[in-house]
Amino acid sequence: MHQENSKVLSIVIPVFNEINFLNKLFDQIETYFNKENIEIIVVDDGSTDGSSNLLNELKKKNHYKFLFKLIKLDVNYGKGKAIQTGIKNSHGEYILLQDADLELDIKDAKEMFDMIKKNKDIKCIFGSRYLSGKLKKNNYFFNNLVGKINSLIFNIFFSQSLSDVHCGLKILHRSVIEKIKLSVNDFGIEIDLASQIVRNNFFIYEYGVSYFFRSKAQGKKITWIDGLKSFYYLIKVRFFDNSYSTNISILCSSIYMTYVGSFFGMGLGNTLIIIIFAIIGLILGIHFKVLSSTIIFLFMYIGSLFGQGNGTILSVILFFFLGLFFANKLKKYFLKSSFNNYF
Repeated sequence: MHQENSKVLSIVIPVFNEINFLNKLFDQIETYFNKENIEIIVVDDGSTDGSSNLLNELKKKNHYKFLFKLIKLDVNYGKGKAIQTGIKNSHGEYILLQDADLELDIKDAKEMFDMIKKNKDIKCIFGSRYLSGKLKKNNYFFNNLVGKINSLIFNIFFSQSLSDVHCGLKILHRSVIEKIKLSVNDFGIEIDLASQIVRNNFFIYEYGVSYFFRSKAQGKKITWIDGLKSFYYLIKVRFFDNSYSTNISILCSSIYMTYVGSFFGMGLGNTLIIIIFAIIGLILGIHFKVLSSTIIFLFMYIGSLFGQGNGTILSVILFFFLGLFFANKLKKYFLKSSFNNYF
């Protein structure tokens, strides 16, 4: 008899119209994860192609050692909702997220599980399709480009160095799951998940995985619209889903940097400089609280008092970097003190 509280691993698999892949998927799961201390949680996200009937047939097979949970959603809510539902019904010490379309290899999932289980200091591993020295098949340029751009923007916003934020293969320790509160129902779940992990001060490790791209004719769901929506989610998780103090800091730093930028250039050049300085201010507000960013502004103001014309610009830039240096030093100094919320 399976006991839920004895599970070391929960594999959460969202499924929407994947009838062509399910038999092969479970053949591979049985090869690599057929153990009594593992539970497979399949969330059928309103499939209409016969996937539901096939999943019921697979569940009735009695030769699996793992616990097979099948959850049926009445309508297609989206990948994010399916993952949230699966996680809520999981009991494993580790939670592994695996797509049903076999673009990502189950064998790589097993390697990631073995790695995180052996090293208790690792709480989170993301698969990466771009670090891999393994087999890769991808001829969809736009999806590939958007994925890399999103990862770059995410790294700038959150001071990370991830190569593939959108990879659907991830494994998390239960302690990570207990700290985050997922709310995005569609493909934006990847950005929501990564941002919350970083915010809760967990380090994200990456592991190169194989990737076998499939076309729309083969059932690929993600579209260019999802690519555009991902930019919205990046803005949302970075500039709106923050603490009150961080939002105040973002507002203040963007205002003073816009003010500084207004003193440089003329006409269209001045407008462009103002926009650039405002963006820099937004990013500064993310990484520095009000007092730290005020220090940066004071240094820039002092720099503006020196030189004329282009000389003033160079002076402001120089003092800007000096302000960054001292603000960062103070930030580290007060990190563990009661003044942390201000620096």
